[in-house]
Amino acid sequence: MLDDAMKSQLQAYLTKLQRPIRLIASLDGGERSAELRELLQEIAGLSDQVRYDESGSDARKPSFVIARDGETTGVRFAAIPLGHEFTSLVLALLWTGGHPPKVEPEVIEQIRNLDGEFKFEVYMSLTCHNCPDVVQAVSLMSIVNPRVQATIVDGGLYQSEVDERQIMAVPATWLNGKMFASGRMTVEEIVAKLDVKSEQREAAKLSAKDPYDVLIVGGGPAGAAAAVYAARKGIRVGVAAERFGGQVNDTLAIENYISVLETEGPKFAAALEAQVRHYEVDIMNLQRADKLVPAAQAGGLTEVHMANGGVLKARSVILSTGARWRNVNVPGEQEFKNKGVAYCPHCDGPLFKGKKVAVIGGGNSGVEAAIDLAGIVEHVTLLEFGDQLKADAVLVSKLKSLPNVQIITQAQTTEFSGAGGKLAGLDYLDRATGEKKHVDVEGVFVQIGLVPNTEWLKGTLELSKFGEIVVDAKGHTSLPGVFAAGDCTTVPYKQIVIAAGEGAKAALSAFDHLIRTPVHEAVTA
Repeated sequence: MLDDAMKSQLQAYLTKLQRPIRLIASLDGGERSAELRELLQEIAGLSDQVRYDESGSDARKPSFVIARDGETTGVRFAAIPLGHEFTSLVLALLWTGGHPPKVEPEVIEQIRNLDGEFKFEVYMSLTCHNCPDVVQAVSLMSIVNPRVQATIVDGGLYQSEVDERQIMAVPATWLNGKMFASGRMTVEEIVAKLDVKSEQREAAKLSAKDPYDVLIVGGGPAGAAAAVYAARKGIRVGVAAERFGGQVNDTLAIENYISVLETEGPKFAAALEAQVRHYEVDIMNLQRADKLVPAAQAGGLTEVHMANGGVLKARSVILSTGARWRNVNVPGEQEFKNKGVAYCPHCDGPLFKGKKVAVIGGGNSGVEAAIDLAGIVEHVTLLEFGDQLKADAVLVSKLKSLPNVQIITQAQTTEFSGAGGKLAGLDYLDRATGEKKHVDVEGVFVQIGLVPNTEWLKGTLELSKFGEIVVDAKGHTSLPGVFAAGDCTTVPYKQIVIAAGEGAKAALSAFDHLIRTPVHEAVTA
């Protein structure tokens, strides 16, 4: 199951085990159980700290538990965790064996102090790049706190279970038998959702912070670059981000960032954060801004009010809040979101194996999604609003060569429909003839571009008709001391490398503003 390189790497990791662990398998006579047996025996053969047995009696077969020696409970995988989940398996082995996780001590303490019994079930797919964060989060929680149970279920392996619970998007997290959350979540987000008093504590902590010279709102490539450039000036810098890395976390492959031949979004986002932390920038994660209060006078402090009630202050602010996937905004979209309407073909595509799906959008993202899905599903219908596809010619040529793909142009999606909480089809208007038409599909993947995350700024500074922050060549906004960079601005071409450059530019402009603006007395009082 593991090639020589993976075995060598895993063996090196297993030397970090501080106590013995057991791999307790629940198997039947099936082919997948044989595969899991082979994998677990290979792992056990790499370290004398790991024992394997088949004494498990779980109803899900195949499955296995990673437990401390002498115990029978621990992280349970109803899966053969390879692909994107191999790292989750390695971390579960190490954490169970006593190797400390790279998590802030206060988060570990918060997990230990959770009050109640928590039985998590995380449904994932091995091709989902968003799933490992959730898998690793609940795994860690179950290892730290014995009142937390974690079962990781491969939706492709347990399709009947997925169908019964009507799970049509991963990661899907269930808690105590009920739906808890859909989509990517960090351990901090999960713990905050369970710890009802954490928001008040966090707000008080934010408000107590001293003013920053530069406060960056948003932690994507633009925000990270701004933080590095500002911190290198030797000034006090803070980053308030809803999710460090931003939309990069949802990107599968990055092949056009100069000097990096190829990487994956989550790996790139982690590298961004590591470099920002290297410069001792104050990173405040899981923070969503909802109000900007400009400085009352030149040289004064601008305030950023957070959704939890906390208030941050700074002599200058850089807005880099990025963008999000655009919705179709037709009847049924919200009703069937994660019940057939999806936005990530890499994550959710395997859940539609052998089914009919549609892709909305004929740009590069839409065509790439259709090509990817065509290898998994029975049939793909691609709908494009314009009279021709906008994707690169090489992608269009590949798409047209696939036998199970239908391309429909001049198609305006008008409604999603279904029954019993599951999508069954979509309606569209043929813009060439004016005729209303219907397509029977069980899944729809929306790939129609981005919307800037700037609603909270309306009425505060100048926005374009598309909601983008209007900036000049140096990143200045319409407010003195407030700058902006990245996908949330009017700068054309929403690309990672462009966002990073704009972030660096905004930081240099902010520093120039600071050295040329006298500090108001109230700031130093």
